[in-house]
Amino acid sequence: MHRKINVALIYGSTREGRFCDKVANWATTQIDRHDDFDLQLIDPALVGFPTQHVDSDDPEWVSIKQRMAEADAFIVVTPEYNHGYPAALKCLIDSFKSEWQAKPVAFVSYGGGSGGTRAVEQLRLVFAELHAVAIRDAVSFASVWEQFDTTGELLEPQRARKGMATLLARLSWWATALHAARRATPYEQVVA
Repeated sequence: MHRKINVALIYGSTREGRFCDKVANWATTQIDRHDDFDLQLIDPALVGFPTQHVDSDDPEWVSIKQRMAEADAFIVVTPEYNHGYPAALKCLIDSFKSEWQAKPVAFVSYGGGSGGTRAVEQLRLVFAELHAVAIRDAVSFASVWEQFDTTGELLEPQRARKGMATLLARLSWWATALHAARRATPYEQVVA
């Protein structure tokens, strides 16, 4: 029997009036078209994510930690703010360690002229340090405000849909391979 891949989609922005909702909703719709995935949404803006790195017994915090640990893979939806990724996303990333290890991370980015690619390049370095596997294939939306209509639909969806299909196929492959590897040898046991 084929096992579904538990993928956590992480909202990278907590800004008021953020565009992240439109991009994340689009990504969620694309993921929902594939039967391979069981989708979990992690939105730090909805749970009052802490601004400092602390362990918390707060039920919302515990829920995020549990969903992160159960995830087989991650998709980070991130804007680019001033050539980088948002502070709230950095806080979320740094609040976990083993939850990221030996799991794939894919990116859907957005912004001005670069479409968030500078933020993604920085995130690749951070996730490498956390022993996560950053997927090469990504989806980016340059001049994002011109690409979506007022209802959140893409004006010209073909290219983005094709890119997302490739991203999801590769994420599925990596999630399956790394899940099998973690089951064979738990990652924390891989030491010299």
